[in-house]
Amino acid sequence: MTAPTDDSNNIGITGLGIIIGSTDTASLISWYRAALEPLGARWAEHFLIVGPGAIIGFDERDDVADKAAEPGRQMINITVRDVRAAERHLNTLGVTWVRPVEEVGDGWFFSTIVDPVGNYLQILQGPETP
Repeated sequence: MTAPTDDSNNIGITGLGIIIGSTDTASLISWYRAALEPLGARWAEHFLIVGPGAIIGFDERDDVADKAAEPGRQMINITVRDVRAAERHLNTLGVTWVRPVEEVGDGWFFSTIVDPVGNYLQILQGPETP
């Protein structure tokens, strides 16, 4: 499969959103707001805006388990300007680190925490100049 070329017929992707299903969205929303608003996310009535055209939404469901069965199957990635500042903030919340902040090369830092229902949330920082 080849990548589409950029031409006048290409509609183009303008955003990305994920929806997290939960049996207790109020608690999950509260946790995500506490974790991400100090990093720059903004609450917009029913979802968190985490970047230009990027949102995290929440859906109360009765067809999901209370905890994620395979937390690594999908991972939410949030890129920040200062991963060490994000790490300090998240530590004040008592998060569980699956992967502590580490430099992985070429100016990239990766880390992974667990949300209250077991989903993985990665906090990344990229190089100043790609």
